[in-house]
Amino acid sequence: MILKRKICVVTGTRAEYGLLHWTMKEIETIDNLQLQVVVTGMHLSPEFGLTYKQIEEDGFPIADKVEMLLSSDTPAGISKSMGVALIGFADSFEKLRPDIIVVLGDRFELLSAVSAALVARIPVAHIHGGEQTQGAFDEAIRHAITKMSHLHFTSNEQYRKRVIQLGEHPDTVFNIGATGIDNINKLKLLNRDEFEESIQFKLGKRICS
Repeated sequence: MILKRKICVVTGTRAEYGLLHWTMKEIETIDNLQLQVVVTGMHLSPEFGLTYKQIEEDGFPIADKVEMLLSSDTPAGISKSMGVALIGFADSFEKLRPDIIVVLGDRFELLSAVSAALVARIPVAHIHGGEQTQGAFDEAIRHAITKMSHLHFTSNEQYRKRVIQLGEHPDTVFNIGATGIDNINKLKLLNRDEFEESIQFKLGKRICS
């Protein structure tokens, strides 16, 4: 019997899930790994289309859903949502017992997830750390997640060096390139007929000058 390590991928938005999609697919192909998908944030909001359904349609079973969004997007509302998320992730990780958490980017819901993992002594792998978002608090959240993470996967060498400058050991920081490149390389392009069918519109003979 193969003892499988449980890899818990946390996703809160459709955009970030798109960057994690092929990583999740790769995890599923490895015999000694078990993928756990935890969805939260906008994925569970009717206002944003309940996008967790797309994850299920792509063939990924959802291990848990962490409800967190309040109706307010004011600073107070966001802070309260983060508090609700912290409680939810504490319960989720206690139930799922993952061996490692995988997160991507700088969303505030991920800060709550990583904070819960830190207290539970669950290692964290952070993708797309070391980047800059000047003028927004995303950058501070990203760097905070970096400091609470144990493995780092950056999109270029400049960002790898920045993560190391933040105090992370070089042996734990890997320049893997942007995960979105996987989407480009594996994208199935439509031919003209398929494209016309997808947009329900017949193109003319000449569509550009």
